[in-house]
Amino acid sequence: MDENEAISEVVQPTRRRRHSKEFKEKVIRAAMQPNVSIAAVALHYQLNANLLRRWVAAQEEQHAAREAHQSMSVPLAEFVPLQVEAPGAAVVSTEIQIEVRRGAATVTVRWPLCAAADCAAWLQGWLR
Repeated sequence: MDENEAISEVVQPTRRRRHSKEFKEKVIRAAMQPNVSIAAVALHYQLNANLLRRWVAAQEEQHAAREAHQSMSVPLAEFVPLQVEAPGAAVVSTEIQIEVRRGAATVTVRWPLCAAADCAAWLQGWLR
């Protein structure tokens, strides 16, 4: 084997192929059919199976993002007014009631509502 033969045997790198959007859509649709192997579709269209798998995954991700965006743009329910009882019907307490249980013993403390700050200070000191 002489020098000229060795040079001719060197494999030239192939150019990266570019595929049209229409071609990609056609191949992705074929690969997403039920009971169809992505590898078989890739082989039929002379593509690398990993490349086609990436295309399909990207398509599914776009589809999921589109669905999520549409579900978020659904209008919220309208305001529903509630009927509230008249203020006189509610029982208004005039005192603070604290009940402490320790074992079988129960201690109940009633404090006037107008002295709520004093009650808070007492309770804070008692809990220390």
